[in-house]
Amino acid sequence: MSRRWLAERKREPYHRMAKEQGYRSRAAFKLLQLDQKYGFFKGARYVLDVGAAPGGWLQVASEAVDPDGLVVGVDIMRIESLEVENVRTIVADILEEKTVETIREMFPGRVDVVLSDLAPNVSGVWDLDQYRQIELARAALNLAKTLLKPRGWFVVKVFQGSEYDAFLKELRKDFGFVKIEKPKASRKESAETYVLCTN
Repeated sequence: MSRRWLAERKREPYHRMAKEQGYRSRAAFKLLQLDQKYGFFKGARYVLDVGAAPGGWLQVASEAVDPDGLVVGVDIMRIESLEVENVRTIVADILEEKTVETIREMFPGRVDVVLSDLAPNVSGVWDLDQYRQIELARAALNLAKTLLKPRGWFVVKVFQGSEYDAFLKELRKDFGFVKIEKPKASRKESAETYVLCTN
């Protein structure tokens, strides 16, 4: 089973392109495609990326923001250094209150973009996994409400399932502009979607 999965992954074009272009994950192309369509990095100086390991989205954000800007990556796993001056990373759990204060202290003010590619450790029980993923997305939303500039962007991964519509309603209460996308780099069979929000 695992051998077949590895063989399929090697044949997968975005995995191959990530290796060729030096990105740490195929997910980098999801973010590139979303930004190409919506331009949320335009003029951005300060970006927060939660669920940032292994660092593919950090690489894209680092290239997109001003050189004197700052991209902060947060994950419960250690992120290997990207060795670029405008990226800092911390090991932290965004479900803990103290993490919000730690993040706030890293930025000189409010942030332009909050990115969330958070996903739980998959149990194999779909209803449970989807519920956990939505709870992580809600935690990212709370961060966005606390840290975003008035016209900042929130880009969040959301698994489709029983809690999906309820979470979309929450987003529409907080943001005037809410769009749902499934970038080409997402696997067709995946239940993930990305929701882009701003005012």
